[in-house]
Amino acid sequence: MKGNTLEGPNERKTARPLSRRQLMQSGAALLGTAAAAGALPAVAFAESKHSTPFSAAKPSIVASDEAAIVETAGGKVRGYIRDGIYTYKGIPYGDDTGRAARFLPPKKAKPWTGLRSSMQYGQVCVQVKRMGWANDEEAWMFSWDDGVPGEDCLRVNLWTPAVNDHEKRPVMVWLHGGGYVAGSGQELRSYDGEQLSRRGDVVVVSLNHRLGVLGHLDLSHYGQQYASSGNVGMLDIVLALEWVRDNIANFGGDPGNVTIFGQSGGGGKVNTLMAMPAAKGLFHRAIVQSGSILRAGTPEKSARVAAAVLEELNLSPSQLDQLHSMPPEKLIEAGNAALRKINPPGPFSWKNVADRLGWGPVVDGKDLPRHPFDPDAPPISAHVPLMVGTVLNEFMTAINHPEYESMGEDEVHKRVAESYGDKAGHLIEVFRAAHPKAKPFDILSRIMAEPVRGSAVTEAGLKAAQGAAPAYLYWFAWQTPVLDGRPRAFHCSELSFCFDNTDRCENMTGGGEEPRALAAKVSEAWLHFARSGNPNHPGLPHWPAFAAADCPTMIFDKQCIMENNPDKAERQAVEDAS
Repeated sequence: MKGNTLEGPNERKTARPLSRRQLMQSGAALLGTAAAAGALPAVAFAESKHSTPFSAAKPSIVASDEAAIVETAGGKVRGYIRDGIYTYKGIPYGDDTGRAARFLPPKKAKPWTGLRSSMQYGQVCVQVKRMGWANDEEAWMFSWDDGVPGEDCLRVNLWTPAVNDHEKRPVMVWLHGGGYVAGSGQELRSYDGEQLSRRGDVVVVSLNHRLGVLGHLDLSHYGQQYASSGNVGMLDIVLALEWVRDNIANFGGDPGNVTIFGQSGGGGKVNTLMAMPAAKGLFHRAIVQSGSILRAGTPEKSARVAAAVLEELNLSPSQLDQLHSMPPEKLIEAGNAALRKINPPGPFSWKNVADRLGWGPVVDGKDLPRHPFDPDAPPISAHVPLMVGTVLNEFMTAINHPEYESMGEDEVHKRVAESYGDKAGHLIEVFRAAHPKAKPFDILSRIMAEPVRGSAVTEAGLKAAQGAAPAYLYWFAWQTPVLDGRPRAFHCSELSFCFDNTDRCENMTGGGEEPRALAAKVSEAWLHFARSGNPNHPGLPHWPAFAAADCPTMIFDKQCIMENNPDKAERQAVEDAS
């Protein structure tokens, strides 16, 4: 699990936070990845007989009161320039969400006078404490940047090749993972937008917003002022997109060509925005990465969760004012306790992930009138092209567990049966027939990841059925060599490739030419899609738009191939067993 929560001494004694992987497996919270570290330090200059003297060399970073100044609707901001890319961090797009503003729709940031220095990331939403630091291999790979928690967290970060030049570059707005409970725009090293901006001549934006109980506690039954409380975390993102619309031109971007893209929970946020009336027209293309959450939460479930939180806090409906004055850590503690009671332990199924999620968007009939992709694709975004896909192994890897590599057939059958009962034997037979040389754990990994892939296939089919805009389907299969290859194509593994950050994320990729070459192909696909709505480019085989009969899938690996229905039998077997 990702996240960062400041716990007081009393809360720390009673809290029982789960690890990210436990949350994924239990379904109590969903998806995520981990966040981007801060900008790289200025590179050192090594002199050689061919180099200019150090004192005369052009600096890698330009940070000056006279440079990188841009006028926004709220006032002037000053960033810095690193190797030609203008970088801005922590710009407010919304006002403080603490205390009196809790559970209410966001408001625009208060304007400021003078020049606002915007060189460092702003606050991240207060959230559950990250337990992944206890897992040495996972912590080494992900190298999280948990940031500084606080409720004044509505901030955007931005990378652009130029400012104030009247150019209209494509804009790519990144929505971080972590389900709806954790993460930030800086959490993973891969999220840094400098290299993607440079490669594609695009403007890259990331952002923070409210999460968990602060973003999705549905108090609508307790007063009209809370009518939107179950969805304020998503309304934060809408406000950020409005900030992009109103300000991005001065940063060299085109407000008429905005792509939203997100992974894991961030992909779920993309899907949700596609069904939100308030977001219509604020984006023009969409990319969903390992996050095809087709349904949102129901009012019935969200009402039960809210009642359970109030019970944990020993508050009556007439005492809701106390929710605004208590420390946010206490709210998070109560939310965790309530979810443990409402979501009892049990097999996790991607099909019912919305029901298992403790926090997330709610179909409230107003801000979110319907489920994102159930029973069909949302009509209000029918004109928006979609790219969607997954990674091969998702959550079932041997990170932190070298013993999994010697897992036997009996253990595989036992674990598959925990999710699929008496269908386990048939499932294993189907996957074994398709992959006769795979070791037992690889069979287990493929079986457990298949529902995530299947949901992406379903989403692509629903989008294609509209006939108004194309959908493109991918499958990221590249296996990292680090830790003897045990992580495989793990959940989040494609991130450093789509951001062209494989060297920056060498603990995940191993660094070097092979991942760098694949990153060029993957990031160019993302960039071409952002520019035109079509990911095809000369470095890839022809990638046709999705059609249900053929299920064309671009497989990203050492050698990228386009294959029709590469896992038809396995996908059907999992669908039947579910």
